[in-house]
Amino acid sequence: MNKLNYSVVSEFVFMGIFSSWSMQHLLLIFSSISYVAIVLGNLLIILTVTSTPQVQSPTYFLLANLSFIDMCLSTVAVPKMISDLFYEHKTISFQGCITQIFFIHLMGGTEMVLLIFMAFDRYIAICKPLHYPTIMNPRTCIFLQMSAWAIGLIHSLTQLAFVVNLPFCGPNKIDSFYCDLPQFIKLACIDTYKLEFIVTANSGFISIGTVFLLSISYIYILVTVQKHSSSGLSKALTTLSAHISVVVLFFGPCIFVYVWPFPTMPVDKFLAILDFIITPVLNPSIYAFRNKDMRVAVKRLSIHSMNFKKIS
Repeated sequence: MNKLNYSVVSEFVFMGIFSSWSMQHLLLIFSSISYVAIVLGNLLIILTVTSTPQVQSPTYFLLANLSFIDMCLSTVAVPKMISDLFYEHKTISFQGCITQIFFIHLMGGTEMVLLIFMAFDRYIAICKPLHYPTIMNPRTCIFLQMSAWAIGLIHSLTQLAFVVNLPFCGPNKIDSFYCDLPQFIKLACIDTYKLEFIVTANSGFISIGTVFLLSISYIYILVTVQKHSSSGLSKALTTLSAHISVVVLFFGPCIFVYVWPFPTMPVDKFLAILDFIITPVLNPSIYAFRNKDMRVAVKRLSIHSMNFKKIS
């Protein structure tokens, strides 16, 4: 018989971030404004890339995918957090908790892989510019996109396979504003030490491994550029700076949560805000609005939209 049938816990209670109502109101305002900015900013990038021929290149195709993932990742947790801030008793159903875990790891795993592919795109563009159109053709872009989603799905299903049948018969309080594996596992009414280690090591290994691969790619790109032209080094650094900023913002909290050996739950909650709110807000400005081509494309899209409204 499925062990899930032995669970008597039908819902979990979120402890939230702040106990003070005044702080919760401030968080409500901040998170609401930020979520609107996340949706509008990332939708603007997606619409610009898909509707403007000047930025329909592999680099911007991958950027549009990153914007879509960021928007989805925030949507998994932030609207629920905002609605919970209106209530003292913050709950989520057992099925809702499992669903949150699934989509968080799906989006997180997909974004990790996508960032590696974006680094590969930068490597080809900087180190092999003449071969760029041949290597980064539309078929390759679609393959990279599908591969990122497939790997993210496998990662998420693998994580869930460890925990979906755990029995829950006692405590149901989660000291956070969303469901994630480390705290979810601790609430099971069996000894979960080995399982916690496996799940945490899995996510930690993936995070550190991805950062390692990205670091190697950055170093290789810079060394290659320096060998050919010392003046090109500063240009390569400028090109890579946006990508490196996003990687640091995304992986910093992940590595701290899954690799840091000491329990620091208050810190974990604030780092989660960084991943769900701050990074998705900053990504459009870091990647797109600092880029001249994207700024011009956004301006053209805005002018086109205004002209269309006048005509209609």
